[in-house]
Amino acid sequence: MDLNKSIRMAVDTGKVVFGSQRAKKLALTGSCKALVLSANCPAPVKQDIEHYCSLSKIPIIRFEGNGIKLGTVCGKPFTIAALSVIDAGNSDILSEAK
Repeated sequence: MDLNKSIRMAVDTGKVVFGSQRAKKLALTGSCKALVLSANCPAPVKQDIEHYCSLSKIPIIRFEGNGIKLGTVCGKPFTIAALSVIDAGNSDILSEAK
């Protein structure tokens, strides 16, 4: 499975939310199915998200590229540190979630 294609398909056909602050809130409330974190997500934000995900039992998908690359994969002209998957749509991204 190609993670880049899965992320792009989720953005195009499903429902995703961009941003680390919103990802923290969704993880805390358990309102998303998975979270994608870029490799250069700031450490304090990453720790908070990982903690909230462990409490809510939400899987985290590690994106090997930086925020610029994740933004490019999503088709957005800005960096993305965290991406929350609320509905995967036609994507198989949830099979990548661990």
